[in-house]
Amino acid sequence: MELDAADSAPEPTRDAFAPPVPFADALPPGLDLLIERLEQHARAARGAFADNTVRALAADSRIFAAWCRGEGRAMLPATPETVAAFIDMQGEMKARATVERYRSSIAALHRAAGLQNPCSDEIVRLAVKRMNRAKGRRQKQAEPLNRTSVERMLEVKTPGRLHRRVMEAKRETPLIALRNAALVAVAYDTLLRRSELVSLYIGDLHKGADGSGTVLVRRSKADQEGEGAIKYLAPDTMEHIAAWLSAAHLESGPLFRPLTKGGQIGAAALGGGEVARVFRDLATAAGLKLARLPSGHSTRVGATQDMFAAGFELLEVMQAGSWKTPAMPARYGERLRAQRGAARKLATLQNRA
Repeated sequence: MELDAADSAPEPTRDAFAPPVPFADALPPGLDLLIERLEQHARAARGAFADNTVRALAADSRIFAAWCRGEGRAMLPATPETVAAFIDMQGEMKARATVERYRSSIAALHRAAGLQNPCSDEIVRLAVKRMNRAKGRRQKQAEPLNRTSVERMLEVKTPGRLHRRVMEAKRETPLIALRNAALVAVAYDTLLRRSELVSLYIGDLHKGADGSGTVLVRRSKADQEGEGAIKYLAPDTMEHIAAWLSAAHLESGPLFRPLTKGGQIGAAALGGGEVARVFRDLATAAGLKLARLPSGHSTRVGATQDMFAAGFELLEVMQAGSWKTPAMPARYGERLRAQRGAARKLATLQNRA
């Protein structure tokens, strides 16, 4: 694997890069050889992982290191019994998905150090199975924002329709409202995850003759190699984008930017965590009756459910959401399928529905 820096470049300090392993100060003393291996792996791995993955691996490894110190156990190499005990304890306090991520990070740490992976041992597998039986494997689904909800959210923050009124809307509507309207409209059409949504660039937009458009998604969770994917944007979504870009006087760079209270536009992209906040603010302003507050994936779930409700096939939905397997989109649509399934048909024949 090629390094980012030339061979003649000086050795980076331990704090000069973000390795997908804990820094040396998180490790017990007397592990010089393992520390050297970890740092070599960190330098070689730069650019091979998404930033969120790097941060999660480092944070998880520190949590494991702190637990091992508190329990008087060896972190590197960790025995299967140590990992199993860690899973048992964390499983009592943390979500199942979080503990599963810890296990993956511990495995990555050992691979990076050139050590045998303790997580592949049967005793660790049994600890995970024990946790799953206690907690269940089912994860909470993001609260969906379907088209009806999206329309109400757009109406609250954007007075009047943008059709034939782009200039009026630009003058009447606060800049942040125009940005938020474009954000939620693009999120619904593209089914993008929050990290993908904030990574869009103005230069990757293309407008068609009919008023619709497309946008290139340069990289996504399912496309770590950066092949890219083209997503459709409806004409009304393109109008929301045009209103935002015109009012903000933006022609290049990130499509969605942070805004100060004074209306100053940032040069960098909007943070991924801000997407959920925007959705929650819009949902609250629109008075939506939701079981839970929206998350950054709520438009992804809602659009998927709307597609199933419209009768689209699973493969079509998978393509729209860039899913490589059917498990997640099928999960999003399971309530709708239950409403249309054999039990519903039987109840209808029996005059009970």
